[in-house]
Parts: sequence; structure tokens; C-alpha cells
Amino acid sequence: MPLPDISAAEFEVFVAGQALFNRPFTPEEGLGPVFNQDRCGSCHDLPTSGGHGAEPVTQVSRFDPLQGCSVLPELGGGLLQQVVTQGARRLGVQPETIPAGATEASEIRAPAIYGLGLVEMISEADLLAAADPDDADGDGISGRPNLDADGRIGRFGRKARHATLRGFVEEALRVEMGLTTLGHPREERPGGRPLPDGADIADDPETGESELQLLVDYVRFLAPPRRRLPEQRRARADVAEGERIFGLAGCAACHVPWFDTPADGPAALRNKRFRLYSDLLLHEMGPELAGPCAPGTTPTEWKTARLVGLGLRFDFLHDGRARSIADAIMLHGGEAAAARDAFRRLPGEAQTQLLRFLQSL
Repeated sequence: MPLPDISAAEFEVFVAGQALFNRPFTPEEGLGPVFNQDRCGSCHDLPTSGGHGAEPVTQVSRFDPLQGCSVLPELGGGLLQQVVTQGARRLGVQPETIPAGATEASEIRAPAIYGLGLVEMISEADLLAAADPDDADGDGISGRPNLDADGRIGRFGRKARHATLRGFVEEALRVEMGLTTLGHPREERPGGRPLPDGADIADDPETGESELQLLVDYVRFLAPPRRRLPEQRRARADVAEGERIFGLAGCAACHVPWFDTPADGPAALRNKRFRLYSDLLLHEMGPELAGPCAPGTTPTEWKTARLVGLGLRFDFLHDGRARSIADAIMLHGGEAAAARDAFRRLPGEAQTQLLRFLQSL
């Protein structure tokens, strides 16, 4: 559903963007030749359009402590495309497999994209205020921003690679669906190999500026999910106590409860205090949660996950390995080890109250 205060014109754009988001593309429209899904909504449909996804994708990378991270562009890039159009398959194109040069490979589950328009509105000053890359205050938390090629603070993607919704959506079109855009007019090279003539039957760029903007505006005006509070007074009291424990255990040091948006911009996005439960910064999470790196990051660094909508999920963490919120907490390491240990030491009732709070988000 759209954000409150959306204008009539914005709602019209939202509806059109939602239809495009959930419409399958065809090879004649630019899908493929290698891809993962034929529509955006395939990865973001639980429990509604814009939600999380059940279908995993595989990401790969190569990390060297001296040279840093490579997403292997010479071998086809960091996201494997595992579906091939019929026409391309007849010409010998095969699904991508994990390349020999990769040092990391992992399944990745798509998170929900609700409320990302509000995230884009957060000022860089507010994000930097929470950063402490050298742990100057000695609390063991040293979150740092990830900067894009233009020096802007990244806030989208699990490694905070993208500073803008446009860049985030545009890359998804290219690497998930094989759709070229004006900003990225070249097809992906499966496994780093050139495509045979005739494998791509649509002229580039395959996604026009108007289509791209519709998708960006749909994501921009998607509302965050409403909080799911229990009806019984005692259960509500447990949720409130769980929120207090959340802060005392140190969870809120990274999962910052809320941000304010500035006074400019569309009415639906300006002057809003909204729940996020993330600082959008990178944190060292320990070897147990290591996965593919991204430019400017290590395999064990992750952007603090947004917890809004947590109660709507049935698997947790980037790869979906945790089947409960408690399991996800216990896998936290690195900078989150102290909060994990604080959770472990809680009496059973206090643990239950904290989990009920998280399930209400």
C-alpha cells in the first residue's frame, strides 16, 4: 500500500508502477538472455507486493586482504544468472555457475523493500552522526558508511552499495532480469563470455526512462508495514517491556529505532518520523556470518538489517539459514557479540518479551 499523504498524481504513478513491477517481461521486451526472474515481484511478493522473497539467488566474490573485494566482472559479475531464454539456450548459452576464481559464494534472500522512499530521504548528516569507524567511544561498535563511486553514503542493498533508489532499481533490472537501461546499455556476459549473435533479440537499451522511473516511484511511495500489536493488555505490556530490554541489551546501538526526514520533498516523505531499526551502516559481524563481499566491504561486514516487518518473515539473515528470530540473534558475532551474549544471559521470560517485541515490528 502507498504512503499516507500521497497526492492524487503520485497515487496514479504508484498504481502504474505497481502493475509494471508485477508484470512479466518477455525476451522480445529485453528479458535475458540470462536472468533469474521475469518480473520484479517474483523476488518481492511476501506477504504482499514489495515484500521479501522465498527464491534465493547466488552471489559470489573474491576477497584479498591487500587488494580488497572484487565482484568478478571479468567472470560475469557477482550475481549468478541461472535461467536462460530458449533462444539463447539454442545458441549454446548456459546458466552461470560458481566460478573457480571466487573465494565466497552464498545464497541471498531478497529483503522487503517497503518504506525505502523514506530511507532515501534521511540526511547524510544524520547517518554520519551514528558512525564511529574507529570506535572512539570504546563501546565495541564501530559502524561506518559505505560510499559509492561518487562519494555518497550507500543505504540500499545488504552491503549498502547504492545511495539512490534509482541506482538500486537499475542494477536489479540489469543483474536479475537482464534488462539494459540508458545508464547501463550493455548486456551481462554470462561467465564473462561474449553472447553469440542472436542471443539477445531486443534493441538496447531495453528499459526506457519512463518505465524505469515508474518502478523507482513505486518503490519510493511504498509504505512501511504497520506494527502488529497484540490485543490483550498483558501481551501489549510484554511487547513494551521487550522494547525496553532491546535497548538495555545494546541492540539499539546498531538497530536505531527511528529517523526523521527533512522538511523538503513530497508531502508523503517530508517531516516524517518513521521506524527503521537500522543505522544503515556497515558493521563487522564475525566469521559465522561471512558471505560475499561488495566494493568497499569485507565478507564479514554487513549493513545493519532493517527490522521493520520482521514479524512477517519465516526465515532470517541474508541467506535464510535462521528459522527463528532467536536463532538469528545467536548467530550474531563481531560487533554484535556483546548484544548476543546479553540476550543469552536474559532470564527466559525476558527473552520471550524481547522476542515478542521483535515479532510486533
